Amino acid sequence: MGCLGNIIWFIFGGFAGGLAWLLAGVLWCITIVGIPIGLQCFKLAGLSFWPFGKKVVYSTSTSSFLVNILWLVISGFWLALGHCISGIILCVTIIGIPFGMQSFKLAKLALMPFGAQVVPTNSVYMG
Repeated sequence: MGCLGNIIWFIFGGFAGGLAWLLAGVLWCITIVGIPIGLQCFKLAGLSFWPFGKKVVYSTSTSSFLVNILWLVISGFWLALGHCISGIILCVTIIGIPFGMQSFKLAKLALMPFGAQVVPTNSVYMG
């Protein structure tokens, strides 16, 4: 079911969301200091393209918090806003609710992407 969900997601919003993450990654990689942030954007673009069957696990560290604040001010707010708008639109129909929930998961990730790891849904995270 996850494969079918990913295909439908990619057609009806995942492609645009993934491109937004890729664009943010390219813009961050223009500066030498922003390359680690840009690389994280590229990883999360893959999640934005194919979110079903994956979950996000957050860790707590001070360095992640500081980078997340910088990210939120420069790029995170706009990515989160886009994912929230698409989530609201997708949740209008009953069939679109699972897709809207994936969009809200990505909106939360867009606010705080650093210190987060993407793991398969059926795995047990021990980190």
